[in-house]
Amino acid sequence: MSGPNAPVSQAVILAGGQATRLRPYTDTRPKAMVEVAGRPIVDYQLEWLAGHGVEHVVVSCGYKAEVLREYLEGRPGGPEITLLVEDEPLGRGGALRYAASGLHESADPYFALNGDVLTWFPLDEFTEFHRGKGGMATLALAQYQTSWGIVDVTDDGAIEGFTQSPMLPFWINAGVYVFERAVTGLLPEKGDHESSTFPDLAAEGRLFGYRISGFWRGVDTVKDVKEAGEQIPALRG
Repeated sequence: MSGPNAPVSQAVILAGGQATRLRPYTDTRPKAMVEVAGRPIVDYQLEWLAGHGVEHVVVSCGYKAEVLREYLEGRPGGPEITLLVEDEPLGRGGALRYAASGLHESADPYFALNGDVLTWFPLDEFTEFHRGKGGMATLALAQYQTSWGIVDVTDDGAIEGFTQSPMLPFWINAGVYVFERAVTGLLPEKGDHESSTFPDLAAEGRLFGYRISGFWRGVDTVKDVKEAGEQIPALRG
């Protein structure tokens, strides 16, 4: 099924970086294979995408690619997976462009995910928002939660209390996108799309942001692995 109202059926996942801040977890595996609550990050992502109608996913990797290949080849169930290996670091924008080369030919949009993101939100609503705006790309946005405690203090210096790790009134790139096919050719062959493609699209009024609610977690440090490993069983239990 294709057309303006069809569900998005393809996606790419960037699973390339060495993730030095996740050592020792990444001494023997790529970041996407780091286990959180007993399962690799990529497994949660593939399950989430398949549950929203995604039938084909391109996984772009580089560091320790053989570990990811072995796991994906033995993984039961959908979606169909194509694994591409970067011969050299391409940067996030270059990696997205390279990964998109493995998608099945189609005029329909596709999802793109950073390989270190754990999240669950309705991708059908995300797609509907994107199509309603008529732009070229839409970013999922997560509300920023500081890791620092906030001191509640009056103008005259009296401390009234403390708030640990509150949500702040700012929104950050959640690392999940929906792209029209034409965006692929606008991505850099090497480099970062956030300093090239995205600013250009924003200046032209063709880039939009979809605020998500619910669980979102970037897994970038050993602390993130531990905290996400505690959150996920509670959420799913």
